[in-house]
Amino acid sequence: MLGVSTHSLYLEPDAVIRPPPVCQVVKVSPLLRQLLAEAVKLPLLYDRDGRDGILADLVLHELARLSSLPFHIPLPGDERLQKVCRAFLDEPDIHARIDHWLPHLAMSERTFSRLFKQQTGLSFLRWKQQACVVLALERLTAGESITRIALEYGYDSPASFSTMFRRRFGQPPSHYRPDRPGHRPD
Repeated sequence: MLGVSTHSLYLEPDAVIRPPPVCQVVKVSPLLRQLLAEAVKLPLLYDRDGRDGILADLVLHELARLSSLPFHIPLPGDERLQKVCRAFLDEPDIHARIDHWLPHLAMSERTFSRLFKQQTGLSFLRWKQQACVVLALERLTAGESITRIALEYGYDSPASFSTMFRRRFGQPPSHYRPDRPGHRPD
């Protein structure tokens, strides 16, 4: 992503209250943001019984409450399905249909749907929606127009695209545009 700064905080695996099952992007609350800003200043060997220990404990408790953001586009392991997904990612179209690819895959729609869900954790419809909004995010942060992105991805209107985007990210697409006053993507 563009215009983002990062800090690293290393934790002992046993200290984490609820470790996530996989690497993920999370929504950081204003409280956690401030706690992390303070925690990165802590010495390696800090006083566990003093302020530093309380700060570290609070960071761990806040980390346990994090919710993940849907910035991931899972790809299936099956080469046939992966080929379909990569073709979609090259030319996203929210109206793309499974039956368009079925003749090339030598499988029924039911088999495709079952295998796709098994390998990605999402239905094909949900996966398409996820892919479109994640791909759009990069374009939005580069300053591209919401209308242009929506129409290129096959949405009937910018409003229908914005609705889907808000459903996935909890914010309208305009929230991620660099020309927005006070822009700071979470």
